[in-house]
Amino acid sequence: MLYTIITKDKEGALQTRLDNREAHLAYIADTGVVQMAGPFINADGEMHGSMIVLDVEDRAAAEAWAESDPYAKAGLFERVRIEQWKKVIG
Repeated sequence: MLYTIITKDKEGALQTRLDNREAHLAYIADTGVVQMAGPFINADGEMHGSMIVLDVEDRAAAEAWAESDPYAKAGLFERVRIEQWKKVIG
């Protein structure tokens, strides 16, 4: 099943994102469940959140993946939203 993880970074947390980016990208590569992912960009051209599409068994697996993400462990996010998603186009 496909699930999206949509996050918003805490205000002023760009350095936390940058400091943990390499570990986050390695986690994505190592887990092998990410179908697509990328940061949201604010008006200043800076990363300030993310959208990640996972292909996992169920919502519990999506939640577990999100909780183990190095960004989450570093306290980067103000909020995290997880939704089941149905691909229609693309």
